[in-house]
Amino acid sequence: MGTAEVISFEEVRARKQWDTLRQQLPERFDQWIDTLETQLHEPPSTFTEVTATVWALRQQLTGGITETIVAPVHRGEHDRKQVTCPRCDGVLRAREFVCRTVETMGGPVPLERPYCSCRLCRVGRYPFDEALGVVAGGKQRDRQKAAVHLVTEIPSDTAQSLFRDLTGVSFGSERLHTVTNQVAEHLTVLEVAPSREEITRRVAEGAAGRWRRPVVVLGIDGASVPTRPDSAREPREGQGRTRAKRARWRGQWRDAKG
Repeated sequence: MGTAEVISFEEVRARKQWDTLRQQLPERFDQWIDTLETQLHEPPSTFTEVTATVWALRQQLTGGITETIVAPVHRGEHDRKQVTCPRCDGVLRAREFVCRTVETMGGPVPLERPYCSCRLCRVGRYPFDEALGVVAGGKQRDRQKAAVHLVTEIPSDTAQSLFRDLTGVSFGSERLHTVTNQVAEHLTVLEVAPSREEITRRVAEGAAGRWRRPVVVLGIDGASVPTRPDSAREPREGQGRTRAKRARWRGQWRDAKG
């Protein structure tokens, strides 16, 4: 007799999940091919036409693949019927399934998950969201991280335009400003400024071969203020020398230069 092989329960479950994915992913790809066929009515004549069409439709494919992967991984949380209340330690029962679509770098991902609520404390929880690490709001951490990396290097207006051109997904100027402030909320000047060693190196590099010592200037970008419309500066009817008041509107945010 041969030697028996011991397989853990985790290995069996992981293998079963991958077997399920191998059956479901081709269906996702077939759906994407149908969409691609409608976009390319005739055989494309240039390589650019093919790449442009695939680039425009890629997130539909990658978002569907992501949805197919995350659903079975946390099947227990998806099918959960109850959870503990964080306030009264009571039992929160799943009352209904709520659908939402989250925006990721891989594309939009629709999620259907149970909502558990406590009638006494009026507290609700989404166990499936907590297991996945889904954050509040549509734009998830991967998209926020990419946007913040870009906006910390170049002006926000340019970052917003480049983000859309490079990734194919949009990021509103107001949302970009809010996310950047949230990330930098607890940062200080010492944390974003170069280290003592780096400043010394730059001073030595700038002073090499010169009689005068260089002037060290620390520039901090990212201070933005809301603007007011051009109509607020136009003459107004009534008494002369009356200054126009700031209009009550959500103006475009611009970098404060000084």
